[in-house]
Amino acid sequence: MKIGEIQRLRVARVSEFGLYLADEDGNEVLLPNRFTSLTQKVDDEVDVFVYHDSEDRIVATTETPKITIGKCACLKVVDKNIHGAFLDWGITGKDLFLPNRNQQGGVVVGQTKVVYMYVDNITNRCVATSRLKTYVNNEDIITLTPRQKVEGLIVSESEIGYRVIVENRHWGMIYKNQLFREVHIGDKVEAYVSRITDDNRIDLSLQQKGFAQVKDSAEVLYEAIVAAGGSLNLTDNSTPEEIKERLGMSKKLFKRSLGVLMSHGRVTCTESAIRIEKMQNAELKKANG
Repeated sequence: MKIGEIQRLRVARVSEFGLYLADEDGNEVLLPNRFTSLTQKVDDEVDVFVYHDSEDRIVATTETPKITIGKCACLKVVDKNIHGAFLDWGITGKDLFLPNRNQQGGVVVGQTKVVYMYVDNITNRCVATSRLKTYVNNEDIITLTPRQKVEGLIVSESEIGYRVIVENRHWGMIYKNQLFREVHIGDKVEAYVSRITDDNRIDLSLQQKGFAQVKDSAEVLYEAIVAAGGSLNLTDNSTPEEIKERLGMSKKLFKRSLGVLMSHGRVTCTESAIRIEKMQNAELKKANG
């Protein structure tokens, strides 16, 4: 039974308290009635999160937590006592414990804290730490490569950009002059590695580079035209600010994407708009809501 992870388990038996789920080794855990349905039966499979409840019993839930073992997240501090702080991790009736020994900097109720979650080797319970150096650093071997698609967690803002935890193990940076949509602290984003410097600094972009970026952005532009009913009042003469606000891309990328759509005969341009001459039935239905 994997504590702190989402896993697929088999319904082994039914009781008045809920369903008992079993892993491949026959270990069982209770999924309480409030998370079950009358249609579920023995040998059905269920995706659940397994953790210790407030009475130190191992239980399962179908709720999706905001963090799992080996991952980082920005979580809200909901309470404190002499032993530590408690974080909202998305599980009803149970908060994630952040012990005093694991705290880096001040902890204030109501504010968010960037933490990493692991299983304590003494209690076997899920705990959080905001002392990230052991888990998140650029001193270890970086196996990422330029252009690679990665998962990022935005954790802080500076004058030049946003600091990001990359793949739950490295630090990266997204520069503000390369952003074409709003981001916020705590956002989980898909990003692309722009470069890795000799001193192991990882620069990120929210957009792909090269033709792959243009191809994806061309589809974004096409979907925007469909959503607008087949005619979008943007042109080569539109301002970079207007294009950024409406499409989340630079004017240069907009023009290249428009060129791709025109070269494939998917759109035509007038002095005031981009148009799809013949929209498919499915596109018309989508445009009409």
